[in-house]
Amino acid sequence: MPPAHREASREVCDGTTWTIVVAGGSGTRLGRTKQYELIGGQRVVDVAMAVAARCSDGVVLVVPAADVECERARPRDSHTVVVGGGPTRSASVTAGLAAVPDDASIVCVHDAARPFASDALFTRVVSAVRDGADGAVPGVAVTDTVKRVDADRVVLETPPRADLFAVQTPQAFRAAILRAAYANGDEGTDDSAVVERVGGRVLVVAGDERNRKITHADDLEWARSQLTGPDDAPVTAGAR
Repeated sequence: MPPAHREASREVCDGTTWTIVVAGGSGTRLGRTKQYELIGGQRVVDVAMAVAARCSDGVVLVVPAADVECERARPRDSHTVVVGGGPTRSASVTAGLAAVPDDASIVCVHDAARPFASDALFTRVVSAVRDGADGAVPGVAVTDTVKRVDADRVVLETPPRADLFAVQTPQAFRAAILRAAYANGDEGTDDSAVVERVGGRVLVVAGDERNRKITHADDLEWARSQLTGPDDAPVTAGAR
C-alpha cells in the first residue's frame, strides 16, 4: 500500500464518524413537508435521526431555514447540531458539512425521507470506507429493464441489468474527499456522484429493499403500515 494511502487509512480508522441528515426539502412531490409527517406516532425526521445518532459520534440535522429556530428548541443531545439548508440538496449538504467538526474522518449523508435505514446499513457503508474506499453507497439490484433515451424518447441503448443498482442512503465518505468535492459547488442527485467527479473511488454495498424513500403519498401510506402508531395524520404548519 502506498505511504499516502496508508496515512489516509490510519486517519479514517482513528477519527470520528458524523452523519448529516438532510431534511431541507419542501415536499413538492408529496404536496407537504414529508419530513414532519407522522409514522408510528413519530415524525419521519425523528425516526431517521434516531438511527443516525446510534451509529455516529455526532449528527448534523439540516432543515429548511424557516424551521431552524423551532427545531433547535426541541430536546436534543449535545452531539446534535441543527442548521438551515439551501435552495438545492447539494447546498443543504454543503451547509451540513460546514457544521461537521474538522476532526471527523468519515461523514455519512442520509436522507431524512428514508426512515427505515438500519444500523447494519450504516455499519456496511462506514466499514467499506474504513477498509480503504473513498466512499460507499448501499444499492439494490435493478430488476426492471432500463432504457436510455434521447430528447425525443428514442431508445439509444439498453444497459445490462447486471451493471445497474438503485442507490440509497446513508452514503459514507472520507471527510476530506467529501469536503473537496463540495468545495467545487457541484450539484448531484446524490453525494456519490459529486465525489465521483473528483476521482473518488466509490463502492456499492448491499442495500435494503425496506429502506424505501418517502416521495409520494403511497410511500407515506406504506411507511405508516410498517410503523403504526397514534395520530398518524398529516402535520400542518405550526403543529411541528
